[in-house]
Amino acid sequence: MFRHLISCVTWLGPIFLSLCVVNPAEAQVDQQRAEEYFSEATTICQRDGGRLWGISLCGPMVFADARTRTRATSQPHSAEDWPRVFGFTNAPVDWGGTRWVTYTWDFTTALPNSRVRREFMLHELFHRIQPDLGLMPLSGQNAHLDTFEGRIWLRLEWRALSRALAQSGEDRKRTLGDAAAFRLKRRSLFGNAAENERVEEIREGLAQYTGIVVVADSRADAIASTIEHLAAAEGHETFLQQSYAAGTAYGVLLDDASADWRRNVRSNSDLGQMLMAALNVAPAADAVEASARYGGPEIRSAEQTRAEQRRTRERELRSRFVDGPVLLIPSGGGTTFNAVGATPIPGVGTVFVLPCRVKGEWGTLEATNGILVNDDGKRRLAGPIRIEGINIRGEGWTVMVASGWTVRPGPRSGDYQIMREP
Repeated sequence: MFRHLISCVTWLGPIFLSLCVVNPAEAQVDQQRAEEYFSEATTICQRDGGRLWGISLCGPMVFADARTRTRATSQPHSAEDWPRVFGFTNAPVDWGGTRWVTYTWDFTTALPNSRVRREFMLHELFHRIQPDLGLMPLSGQNAHLDTFEGRIWLRLEWRALSRALAQSGEDRKRTLGDAAAFRLKRRSLFGNAAENERVEEIREGLAQYTGIVVVADSRADAIASTIEHLAAAEGHETFLQQSYAAGTAYGVLLDDASADWRRNVRSNSDLGQMLMAALNVAPAADAVEASARYGGPEIRSAEQTRAEQRRTRERELRSRFVDGPVLLIPSGGGTTFNAVGATPIPGVGTVFVLPCRVKGEWGTLEATNGILVNDDGKRRLAGPIRIEGINIRGEGWTVMVASGWTVRPGPRSGDYQIMREP
């Protein structure tokens, strides 16, 4: 999913993708448990039998841990060295001429229950076949969803979708009219919002939809899991990685409204528009009036408090990662970030505050006290900076520079940057 290296962080409700500094003994891949997980996923995709998308979801899988260099595979593997991203990401990866799905072991074992784990594994298996379905648009840029107004209208849409999932008939159609009004209101406030949201709903929303419906034992189970997914999304501190959650709900609702929708969906489709057209639903006339039915005033008050707190936090982070001395690290390499507490700094990038580990051709990085990822993918670590041979250190972080790379003064006094040697 990232593509996958960053964009799919937080795909799964309250669970966040992260590669933290862990005890190697705990991180080491357990072969027996891995085989059990492979068997679970294979049984589910065999039960589906390609019915959902016309293509089997089954495929080769690998669990990996980068720190202990341990792995487990669901089938015999190539003699080639394993790709450097193994153990750093959950994503489809080519290895020895075969398209595998790789899962980070510590993340998988931290999932709260077997249903969530199965949904997660099938979510990733869908990503493996997604290009074959022609449903792999480029990721959207949805920073507007973490703004004051963006968050309000997104929360309202999620609440309306949750209510609609629990309803049927005319009640569902009326509620979906409210969801459509909230969606249109939000998109009218931000340029390119409709396109950016749409592509993430196709790219990630359909993956989570697939995980939910193929794992569920019944229609009721699929609806309950989708409602839980929406509720968890609303509880996230940041919505930067939650733009696709509505897409998951629209997919489940489309199953009731249009039996052939999966044959007709394209990479340029809008799932919300597909559902409203299938049910002949028009947006509610007054989004503000409709919002009162979903706790709109309370949401606005809560978001006002959050916005004030966020401005204070943003000033603090800007002082550390933008105004003060920094170490500049090239983009690229395997990495995952935990989006809990992620704070966007407009015009610069996003600060991720929880532990992460990054590996690239330039070296390796371990950070426990925050890292800023620029909009162009480069990273910044806050100074002051100490250079000790191939090691560079700061408060809460260490970088080991790879052979062929060096540290040089940066563009400002006090800055440093990692660069390839001439």
